[in-house]
Amino acid sequence: MNILMKKINKSYGCKRFLSCLAIGIVCLSTAGCVTGPRSLETDRLTYNEAIKSTTEAQLLLNIVRLRYNDTPSSLAVSAIATQFEIQKSFSLTPFFGVNGGDPAQHFSALLPQAQISTTDRPTITLTPLDDQEFTRKLFTPMTLDGVLYLTKTTWPISTVFRLWLENLNWVSNAQNGSGPTLKSVPDYAEFLRGIDALQALQDRGHIVFGTEEREEAQQGTVAAGLTAHDLLDAAKEGYEFRPDHNSALVLVKKSRQPVMKVHPEALASAEMRELAQVFGLRPGLPKYDLKIENLDPFKINHPPDGVDVMDLETRSLLQVLYFVSKGLDVPVEHVGRGFVQATTDETGQPFDWRKITSNLFHVYSVIGDRPPTAHVAVKYLDYWFYIDKADQDTMATFSLLMQLARLETNGKTGLGPALTLPLGGR
Repeated sequence: MNILMKKINKSYGCKRFLSCLAIGIVCLSTAGCVTGPRSLETDRLTYNEAIKSTTEAQLLLNIVRLRYNDTPSSLAVSAIATQFEIQKSFSLTPFFGVNGGDPAQHFSALLPQAQISTTDRPTITLTPLDDQEFTRKLFTPMTLDGVLYLTKTTWPISTVFRLWLENLNWVSNAQNGSGPTLKSVPDYAEFLRGIDALQALQDRGHIVFGTEEREEAQQGTVAAGLTAHDLLDAAKEGYEFRPDHNSALVLVKKSRQPVMKVHPEALASAEMRELAQVFGLRPGLPKYDLKIENLDPFKINHPPDGVDVMDLETRSLLQVLYFVSKGLDVPVEHVGRGFVQATTDETGQPFDWRKITSNLFHVYSVIGDRPPTAHVAVKYLDYWFYIDKADQDTMATFSLLMQLARLETNGKTGLGPALTLPLGGR
C-alpha cells in the first residue's frame, strides 16, 4: 500500500512540476512581446504632451519677460532617446512537508517564482537657441511673401495685420508698442478703424489676397544669334525674350505681384469707403498692389485722389512678442514698485495697453495657486500669468504665434553647448 501511494505522489508531483514550468515559460515568453508596443503606446503620447506643454509655457514666459523688459531665453528639445530594458527570471522552489524523513523524497509542492521588471532610461538633449542665425531671424521683419501667406490661412485678416504690421500706408498700428514700453500713448485708433472695415469685407468674401503675373520690358533690344542656352539662362532669372512690333527681340522681366482684389459689389460699400478714407486709398479700384517701403514716409498727406497701393511695414517676431506682451494684466503691486514702465496720457492718467490688444491677446495674472482654468500658465515674480481656456481669441492668437515661432526656430542647433540630461530609470 505504501509503495502504491509513493508512486501516485511521485506521478502527481511530476505533473505539477510540468504544469508550473509551462506556466512560467508562457509568462516570460509573452512578456517581451507586449512590453515594447505598450511602452510606445503610453510613452510616446506622454513625451509629446510634455514637449507641447513646456514649449507653450516657454513662449508665454518669454512674453511675460518682455513686458517686464527682461531678457527672453529659449531652449529647444533637439533629441529624446529612450532605452527600454526588460529583465526576466523564473525559478521553482520546493515546499517541504513536516513528516520528517528524507527531504529529497518528501516535498509536497513546487512554488514557482517569476519576476519581470522593465526600465525606461530617457536621455533628453536641450539646445540653447542663442546662435547668430537665430538672433538675426528674431530681428528680421517678415517679408511680403510671408504676409501674403498668412492672409491665405484661416486666421482673420485683422489678426494677421494687427500682429505683423507696424503701419499700413503710414497709418500707425501702435508702433511704439512693438518694443520696450514707452511713456507716451501710441497712435492706434485709426488703424483699428480701418482694419475693422477690412475684416468686415473679408467676412463677406468681398476681398481676396493673391498674386498677378506682371511683365516689364527692359530697355534696349537684344542682338540676334541667341542660343538655347541663353534662353534657358534668361528663364531661370525670370526673363523672357520676345519680338516687338519691329520683329526685334526685347528682354521682358516676369514677376508675381501680390494684390488685394475687391469684389465689384463692394466697390461702393460703406466698408470700402471707410477703408479708403483711413488708409488714403483711391476709391473705386478693383484691386490694390501690396508692397513694402513703397510710399514716402515723410509725405504727411496722400494725393487728393488717393493711392493704388497698400504699403506695408512689417514686424519681426521679436516685435510681435513685444506687442502682445502689452496684453498682460500687470499686478498693481508691480506697477507701484516700478517693475514695469508706466504709460500715461496727456492728462497724467495711466494708459491701459489692453485697449490695443482687445479681442486679440489677453494674459491674466493671479497670486496663489495655479488657476484651474489655465490652458498654459507660468510663474513670474510670485504671480501666475496664464491664458484662460475660455478665451478663444487669445487661444487662437497664441496658436498662431506658436506655429510661427516654430518656423523661426526649426532646424536651429545653436553654437552653444547642448545640455544632455540622462534621467533616472523608472
